[in-house]
Amino acid sequence: MGIEHFTPPWDVFFLPLFNLLVFFYNLPFLDFALAIIVFTIVIRTILAPLFIRQIRSQKEMQRMQPLIREVQRKHKGNRQKVSEETMALYKEHGVNPAAGCLPVVLQLPILFALYQALIRASGVIQGFKPDSGNQAAFDRLRELDLVTPHSGGADWYQIARNGECNLPEFSQLPQFLPINCQLIDPLQLSDTVNTITVFGLDLARVDSVFAIPLFGFGLSMLAVIAAILQFVQVKMTSPRPNPEDPTSGMTATMTYTFPLLTIVWGGIFPSGLILYWIVYTAYLVVQQFLIMGWGNLFPIFGWQPRWAPAPSGIAAAAPRPRGAETSVSTREEPQPSNSRAPVAAGTRASARPANRRNGGAKRRGRKR
Repeated sequence: MGIEHFTPPWDVFFLPLFNLLVFFYNLPFLDFALAIIVFTIVIRTILAPLFIRQIRSQKEMQRMQPLIREVQRKHKGNRQKVSEETMALYKEHGVNPAAGCLPVVLQLPILFALYQALIRASGVIQGFKPDSGNQAAFDRLRELDLVTPHSGGADWYQIARNGECNLPEFSQLPQFLPINCQLIDPLQLSDTVNTITVFGLDLARVDSVFAIPLFGFGLSMLAVIAAILQFVQVKMTSPRPNPEDPTSGMTATMTYTFPLLTIVWGGIFPSGLILYWIVYTAYLVVQQFLIMGWGNLFPIFGWQPRWAPAPSGIAAAAPRPRGAETSVSTREEPQPSNSRAPVAAGTRASARPANRRNGGAKRRGRKR
């Protein structure tokens, strides 16, 4: 492949993504921010078939909610029976509840690899402190000028763009490998990647341009945008609240927990990773809308816009069986006011002829 340093299995995920990101960066009229946006769209398009299957499965599960509620009502208190009947329903309708796991599992190595790509593309290693196990290797790399101090901080270092790629020291400190050792021949860089955008935002560092200091924490506006998009995406596919379902409360909690975690991550991870998450989630929201409309997004905090009607595929709670209605109406039937004692449900038949006789006597009295 023309890559001088290749150590699977991690490089199997990292190097292709790193090379793809640098390829887009090298295209005319693209800076690093636009390269991340194009990179994200390409990755999402490649993984689109998996996500389409996931969205359709979630849509079918939403339509099955009335049937699941009926199973939960019918076998209330028997969790094993509810689980068996629910899985039977999934099998009958051809729905796989675990269909959404594969896209999530696939995106995790992409996130980790992109994080490393952002750090290594800038050539700046932040916060590195050698220990007793790698101190000798670190000193050797510094002697060879493959690692130089960076002005960003006392423990920040700039790695070289070119250099020897197969030194044994790199087995202990792979993060200091020269940049061009990780790129195929057509993508060799003549200079380090410029990760600073036109707004002065360094995509290889935590957002400090669009961040608001709040109790010692930088509240990134990029992370807020990502959190809003993630809330919309999760709310569209989450099932309607069901008091009889013990997992309903957990689902509702996750709807709000994940966006809050995204805001926290905005103060920890590089802003380029947050930009990737914004484009990634926005793409997914559009994809979900084209397949299932607004889903269960509305009502949101009690607001139901006119242009987004409630989904027709979701029915209300399943009605009670007729037998249950009859028994309830029987118990709640008012007793005649002229009876001296309460009339039991089982003596209603004998009570009715007496009432007819009394009524007949009254009618005969009126005739006389």
